[in-house]
Amino acid sequence: MKPTNIDNPEYFHKVIDCQYACPSHTPVPEYLRLITQGKYDEAYKVNWISNVFPGVLGRICDRPCEPACRRGRVEENPVAICRLKRVTYDYKSSDTSFVPAIPKKKNGKKIALVGGGPASLTVARDLLPLGYEIDLYDDQSKAGGFIRTQVPSFRLPEKVLNEEVDRIIEMGINTHFNHYVDSLKKIIDKNYDAIFIGTGAPRGRDLPDLPGREAGDSSIFIGIQWLAAILYRHITNAPDRVLVLGGGNTAMDCCRMAKRLGAQDVKVMVRSPREQMKASPWEIEDAIDEGIPIIDNHSPVEFVVKAGKLVGMHFQKVQVRYTNDGKKELVPLDAPPVFYPCDLVLLAVGQMNAFPYIEEDIGIEMNERGTPKLDKITHQSTVPHIFFGGDAAFGPRNVITAVAHGHEAAISIDIFCRGKDLHRRPAPKTSLLNQTMGMQEWLYDAKVTEDRRYAVPTVDRVKSLKNRLVEVELGFSKKTGHQESFRCLNCDVQTVFDHSTCIECDACVDICPESCINFIENASEEELRQNLTVAADNPAQALYVSDILPTGRVMVKDENVCLHCGLCAERCPTASWEMKKYTYNSAEAGDKIDEQD
Repeated sequence: MKPTNIDNPEYFHKVIDCQYACPSHTPVPEYLRLITQGKYDEAYKVNWISNVFPGVLGRICDRPCEPACRRGRVEENPVAICRLKRVTYDYKSSDTSFVPAIPKKKNGKKIALVGGGPASLTVARDLLPLGYEIDLYDDQSKAGGFIRTQVPSFRLPEKVLNEEVDRIIEMGINTHFNHYVDSLKKIIDKNYDAIFIGTGAPRGRDLPDLPGREAGDSSIFIGIQWLAAILYRHITNAPDRVLVLGGGNTAMDCCRMAKRLGAQDVKVMVRSPREQMKASPWEIEDAIDEGIPIIDNHSPVEFVVKAGKLVGMHFQKVQVRYTNDGKKELVPLDAPPVFYPCDLVLLAVGQMNAFPYIEEDIGIEMNERGTPKLDKITHQSTVPHIFFGGDAAFGPRNVITAVAHGHEAAISIDIFCRGKDLHRRPAPKTSLLNQTMGMQEWLYDAKVTEDRRYAVPTVDRVKSLKNRLVEVELGFSKKTGHQESFRCLNCDVQTVFDHSTCIECDACVDICPESCINFIENASEEELRQNLTVAADNPAQALYVSDILPTGRVMVKDENVCLHCGLCAERCPTASWEMKKYTYNSAEAGDKIDEQD
């Protein structure tokens, strides 16, 4: 293998597993260290710059960072990154000096945002400091999009959402609330310099062909519409027996909400096995903890309606079978359908995009899935000045992905408005700084606690189930947040090797607790991975390979299992190993672009 190029900004970025897994690349270890120091304002700012809605995401994020967390490789549970994000919100001060100043003199460019969700708000936040004038159109009375209408208050209190949404609105957006855009052509005719569409995936899937659907219509609801109706007080109670169809997070929200509206017997019916459900594991656990059974391997057959009233549903028991090409099939068992009584059915079987306001003759091409044909990097549509983001771009995802889309679209809109090439984009801002303070002393706290993951306290269940507005999770106390943040392994502090000073004494090999450092003969990557003391079996994470050493060997370190403990640097007699903190901040709209080829 060739020597590793650690000057590539993505090399050490990928080693910071949590940050790399985050769609908006939040510098996780950095804000966790700030929590250990009690610097909540600074920790919140780190989050706000990157993910825009720390208080919201600290409660409802899908947490792609946590499965990637390096702590999960040495014990069962990763660091509670998401709940520590909430800590930064819960204990910050009222200071808002981190919000950038908005220039009074504008740059002469006007941007329209269609939809007031997280993607659009991110675009606005990124462009307003650059002098753009922003008009936002939304059919609701407040911004927030489907976070506001679909996420129950027992998971996300309205005051948290309002604070973080209003902070962006107050930066100077011209809002047009209660304004349903029924024609994109009308928006185009207003001569905006660019248009961003972030209208989400507003249509819930139905089961229109299932027998009894029409006859039982008054007792059958699309899940996301039912949740929105509760928010606007159109629905205030639920009947005794409720069936929720679907295995995603919306299904979990529906079943838990039904309990809070008075339902006594709530069941979740899922076609696939429980382990294949799309809902986040913690959402499933919360539903089960509230006494809601999840009945898997049951496929709906018909709605049973008697005397004009829905009385239940028939389900066929199924099992999963995989074809030779890996395709999943649900095969009915040789058994009669099973009847489950109910008074209400909530359908949470998926969401779809809908663009009834986009006329066919304006030039926006759609793909076979009914979503716009977009450049996946720039988010530009086939109409050059129209961009998409969030669920409206590539189908239903999650809030943190919508934020990431907003950042990228803002960069594209800024470049477009300056008449530049959208594929010549600003680079991330990086630095690699030595952490040596003295002999075996570092600028960061290298000691990592052996504590197991701390549980988040919750409100009394009886109290919670009586009031849908009571937030279930109480969040970490300052003390517990401090203790949990010390579980971070500081994977942004890199072990950097200098082959020119190495005497090949193997002291680092002897002390490494993971046996991830090796001095061996060079070979192909496939061979090296097998020749290490402990085989490197995760090809997604790189091998760190040095230049050739005096003996003709090379140093090879498996980045996948390194704990960043610093013992190699402490033990090395020639300081060939150094601990250096790698900072990676994603590019932002307005950042300078390197004009060199």
